[in-house]
Amino acid sequence: MAPHRDHARDVPAAGLTLRLLGPVAGALDDDEVDLGSPRQQAVLVMLATRAGRVVTMSQLIEGLWGEAPPASAEQSVYTYVAGLRRVLEPGRGRREPSTLLIGAAGGYRLQVDPGQVDSRVFAERLDAAGEAGRVGDHVAALRHLHQALALWRGPALSGVPGPFAERERARLEELRLTAAEDRADALIRLGRPQEALTGLQDLSRHHPFRERPRELLMLALYGCGRQAEALAVFEETRRLLSEELGVDPGDGLRRAHQLVLSGTGGDAVPAPPVPRQLPRDLIGFVGRADESARLKALLVPEGDGPPHPFVVISGPPGVGKSALAVHVAHMVKERFPGGQLYVNLRGGTPNVARLSSHDILSRLLRGIGTPDDAIPAEADEAAALWRSRLHDKRLLILLDDAADLTQVRPFLSAPFGTALLVTSRESLIAGDDCVQLQLGPLPDAEATAMLAGLAGAGRVSADLPEATRLVRLCDGLPLALRIAGARLASRPDWSVGALVRRLSDERGRLHELEAGELAVRSSLAASWNALNGSARPADRLAARMLALLGLLHVPDVTTEAASSLFDSSVPEAERALERLSDAHLLERGVPGRYHLHDLVRLFAGELTPAGERIAPLTRVLSYYVASARAAVEISDPHRVHSFRLRVEVPGRRFESPDAAYDWLTRNEPTLLAAASQAMADPDEVVARLGTEIVFAMMWYQQKAYRVADLISLGAQVMSVGDRLDDDGIRMHAHAHIGVGRYFKGSLAQAVHHAEQHLTLARRLGDRFNVQRAHGNLAATYAKWNQFDDVLRNALAQREIAREISSGVGERFALLMLGSAYEGLGRLTEAAAALAEAAAMARSAGDAMQEAHVCIKLGRVLLDLGELDRARALLEGALALAHDSKTKTAEVGCLVLLVRAHRLLGRLGEARERLSQAVSLASGMGSAYWLEQALHEQEALDMGIRSAPA
Repeated sequence: MAPHRDHARDVPAAGLTLRLLGPVAGALDDDEVDLGSPRQQAVLVMLATRAGRVVTMSQLIEGLWGEAPPASAEQSVYTYVAGLRRVLEPGRGRREPSTLLIGAAGGYRLQVDPGQVDSRVFAERLDAAGEAGRVGDHVAALRHLHQALALWRGPALSGVPGPFAERERARLEELRLTAAEDRADALIRLGRPQEALTGLQDLSRHHPFRERPRELLMLALYGCGRQAEALAVFEETRRLLSEELGVDPGDGLRRAHQLVLSGTGGDAVPAPPVPRQLPRDLIGFVGRADESARLKALLVPEGDGPPHPFVVISGPPGVGKSALAVHVAHMVKERFPGGQLYVNLRGGTPNVARLSSHDILSRLLRGIGTPDDAIPAEADEAAALWRSRLHDKRLLILLDDAADLTQVRPFLSAPFGTALLVTSRESLIAGDDCVQLQLGPLPDAEATAMLAGLAGAGRVSADLPEATRLVRLCDGLPLALRIAGARLASRPDWSVGALVRRLSDERGRLHELEAGELAVRSSLAASWNALNGSARPADRLAARMLALLGLLHVPDVTTEAASSLFDSSVPEAERALERLSDAHLLERGVPGRYHLHDLVRLFAGELTPAGERIAPLTRVLSYYVASARAAVEISDPHRVHSFRLRVEVPGRRFESPDAAYDWLTRNEPTLLAAASQAMADPDEVVARLGTEIVFAMMWYQQKAYRVADLISLGAQVMSVGDRLDDDGIRMHAHAHIGVGRYFKGSLAQAVHHAEQHLTLARRLGDRFNVQRAHGNLAATYAKWNQFDDVLRNALAQREIAREISSGVGERFALLMLGSAYEGLGRLTEAAAALAEAAAMARSAGDAMQEAHVCIKLGRVLLDLGELDRARALLEGALALAHDSKTKTAEVGCLVLLVRAHRLLGRLGEARERLSQAVSLASGMGSAYWLEQALHEQEALDMGIRSAPA
């Protein structure tokens, strides 16, 4: 008999670590593992928290769903456990029992050591700190507390659902707060109160009714000689507790108060008078953790080195530069014993003159105690006096809202030890020793948290989808969010959705984003007016460019498109775009591409008079039409749309088919957005240009399998055709929608649109489109297995294609004839028609069509039993499909290669091709091809099961 295994001491996964103090994560031998869905993570949390003990099925179900679990709860738990076993024991055999996640006594036990779970390590470190503190070893206690708090990476169990996770999250958070308080207590007891200040200030701000942080804050301030501030903390706390909770301070706070009072006239030495000019930090400040950490590292480097002398926070109007600067300044102020100075430079304040350099110097000199009559009248002399007064001082100077580098240049030569923190809408990176942080909009989660703090957490959490929409309508800009939050706070009868509906109308959005003196429009106008009223031609050029960019509602704009819009050379357009980018009214993307945030675009759209909009719009849309046509023609000269509206603006030139295809891929969102905007425009010329962009993109979108776009864009084209009563536009719209419906599998609708395409083509006498419509009908009937109709339409297409010398039409007709003969059981005739089509496509250099034909021929050869020939043909077709970027051909080829390899007994190769087919079909979102791949998988599984052992 095998020896009994002691499970309580054996740890089968010694390389496993689990991290719960933040987003739930795991690693095996330092390699991260995917722990699966949130509920699967929730199961792991319950097991890890009680590592080594059995967690019953009922406990798991209650911990996941509470008192109302679904009927499938138990089966779901089995699925989650199986998923965890796969990722945590990747080397375990299929039938080998788990030695890590063990089923026992009606539940499961996770067999890991407590040292492998960070929350358990955290608890151990807290216990050790408590034991050290009880015997008076505060150095050891502090060390254990540092180690414990260093384990945290964010809110515990982030994103993990269920009642157990909520309870555990609350328990761990309480322990974390206690640990932070104990660490501050240890620092104070060790005579290091200044190190405790920042943490205690943060704790007091974020947990205003928690008394112990305020008690410790009083003691820390008192220990730093700041007796008056310590007493002020007590008074603020007493007032807060009385007004909000109706209670008096507890014993700890009262003892601290008495201790501070008793120090009057005693050993406590008040700190020398220093300037404390920072504005109050926002109580509701949220987010910007990464940016705050970077700025703090610059202003308070490790060791005793001096702070970085010139740190800039730049960004667009309303992005929260000032709030972040004040927040960070408060975080680091204790490291600047010489004090903190603040001046608003008024660089972007509407209708208020900016401060001159002498004005700024005078305020700074007065801030450090210089009498008015001692301040020189000349700026140069004042700057020299300023520099001399800074020696041996460690000062933090916050200059808010600088207009440009010229305004702050006199302060850049301050001696080391002084830090200049500047905010500006402009880029100041050219300044000496400048480190610039460019601030962007808040991420959705941080913006939602900010909104909750302003409008009420319950109100926001009651409708999170609408809150997310509101955040995005505000572009994640803190100014816009502050206004939205203020409007909700002042209107308790409004839901979040009510404000969303008001902001959804672009025509009134900027008007809605006004509250008192706060307004997004005026903030943006200050930046634009500074450019438009500048004496520099480059600034005025940039102001004009912004006004024109507001006409175009696209994700981004290139320098070439902007030059067409602006009717200028590309270099001139680039200079204007770069100037707007430096002013943070435009955001740089990849080189040569620029992006307007929605609120800036709405503001810019107000700048151009209605009568001046058609000419620039026509120019840029013509550029898009010409460029898209050129790209499609070069990437595939065999499939070019026949419907042409003459455009005068030259398009982009391309060096190769690959370059053209890459351009189409990168610019597809912009082209389609421009097309949609244009087709909705009341001007006829603009609307027609929109349809031309759609027509130019049709073949690219077919090859890329853009099913939804083909249908939706076709519908928009149809609306233009109906509005203008233009049968030519309607004919192409039917073709567009029909192809989309064909791909989607809506075959009756596809036939309807193809028949309408045929009717209109005949009415217009358009022979090319008559044969094309017959081809589309043949393809649709082939998918519907109505092969007599396939044959009839294929013969009609071939006859017309030959008459008009359309090689591409004749080749497609032969492809459809092959499909018809195959479906009718006439395999030899099918192979002959397809071989003729393949030869014609190869001779014409039409890789896409050759791929489709060879795939069909390969299937016929498989049916004829010519397996090796079929496999070789399909391998070649796969390369053609891949090179021609034709996804439907590529996935169809892969499915047939699975069959070919299976019939040849090459099961490993079949499995490999099957995996590729399923992956591609899933990525395309094609239910049809996914179903075909799964049919082959069933056949492959049956073949493997019947194979000899």
